[in-house]
Amino acid sequence: MAAVDIDVPVDMETQICNPEDMERQAEGFKEQGNAFYSQKDYSEAFNYYTKAIDASPKTASYYGNRAATLMMLRRFREALEDSQQAVRLDDCFMKGHLREGKCHLLLGNAMAASRCFQKVLELEPSNREAQQENKTAETLLEFERMAEFGFEKRDFRKVVFCMDRALAVASACHRFKILKAECLALLGRYPEAQSVASDILRMDSTNADALYVRGLCLYYEDCIDKAVQFFVQALRMAPDHEKARLACRNAKALKAKKEEGNQAFKNNNYEVAYQLYTEALAIDPNNIKTNAKLYCNRATAGAKLKKLNEAIDDCTNAIKLDDTYIKAYLRRAQCYMNTEQYEEAVRDYEKVYQTEKTSDHKHLLKNAQLELKKSKRKDYYKVLGVGKNATDDEIKKAYRKRALMHHPDRHSAATPEVQKEEEKKFKEVGEAFTVLSDPKKKIRYDNGHDLDDDGCSDGRDFDANNIFRAFFGGHGGGI
Repeated sequence: MAAVDIDVPVDMETQICNPEDMERQAEGFKEQGNAFYSQKDYSEAFNYYTKAIDASPKTASYYGNRAATLMMLRRFREALEDSQQAVRLDDCFMKGHLREGKCHLLLGNAMAASRCFQKVLELEPSNREAQQENKTAETLLEFERMAEFGFEKRDFRKVVFCMDRALAVASACHRFKILKAECLALLGRYPEAQSVASDILRMDSTNADALYVRGLCLYYEDCIDKAVQFFVQALRMAPDHEKARLACRNAKALKAKKEEGNQAFKNNNYEVAYQLYTEALAIDPNNIKTNAKLYCNRATAGAKLKKLNEAIDDCTNAIKLDDTYIKAYLRRAQCYMNTEQYEEAVRDYEKVYQTEKTSDHKHLLKNAQLELKKSKRKDYYKVLGVGKNATDDEIKKAYRKRALMHHPDRHSAATPEVQKEEEKKFKEVGEAFTVLSDPKKKIRYDNGHDLDDDGCSDGRDFDANNIFRAFFGGHGGGI
């Protein structure tokens, strides 16, 4: 059987160009790229350098030029890749090593940057740019070490300081930005922390660290439900994100424990509420805003349980965490009133009234000022050993008992010092009875008015023995 000849058409586009032509074409693209670079049209420069690389993919300088352009476009990771490709093609390409080092610096990898600059110095020991950049890399490493130590010591201000200095060099380092944002959140500077995290999320919406910081800010601002959503999203992006996992667990536990405490308080189970708030406070010492509320809540429960000094301490702790927390000032002021610490109560009510000038706060302040004024006089109720709501009969019985107890005749055999002290107490008892047994004087006294006009403010204008005789039926001065 005879063979059949078949004509196969030739595709002219498959013909291989002459390598020299390709190199000339690549060089032309490079020159055009250089022109656009000089004009600061970096996007067009990038396009022509890319064409040059496509035409001659083994030329190191083309990658170096495109890396320089990518750096101007702030696409540092791509610039790093081009720089690394350039030095792979030509290990003696100093500009390639320099650019790789600069990219590492901008991205926050000081150790890798230092290796690149060391390589340049091996090729050219006197290269001043490499010497200077190597010092910059060493400085960056030192700031990293200081920040790490500061974070371990919970010196978050120091970490922020170090990260600000580091970011002046490594402006594209997300790791430094996240650490700064986390410490800002831990310092309670939530808007600043949110701003840093949001900037990162605009460039990379799946960045788990930034999602975690956003959640952390919400968590510390007591927006726990929203915070949990961000933590869950961060864990979806990075299932092994330990900080997000811990924060999510703490947020859920804190919310549950606080709600349990609130419910127990509503049910008048103050002891249970007190214990639940105590347990909630142990969950996360870093959550300043929520813990301030928990301290105030525990103070409220403590006041119900008559733990007034503990309640004052809890309010003070709440104010230390949040010095704008009006509710804590009001609660502490009331506890001060209940423990007759009127100067402290006035101070707290003044703070409240300066912040919120309401009629209620004005009334509370005036009442505390009145009690303070009254406290600076003799407390006639205390002198007689009766409560402020004592009846006339209770006042009379108290006078009878105290007057007989401190009458000078009863202490005639005592030392002169004791006689003098008992005589003083006897006069005070008579003075107290004179005021509290007279309805008009008692009203003036209770309302905080001065009693000078009544002639009984200091015991000099009446005779305690006369009061004693009148009370006991006029039987002389002895007993």
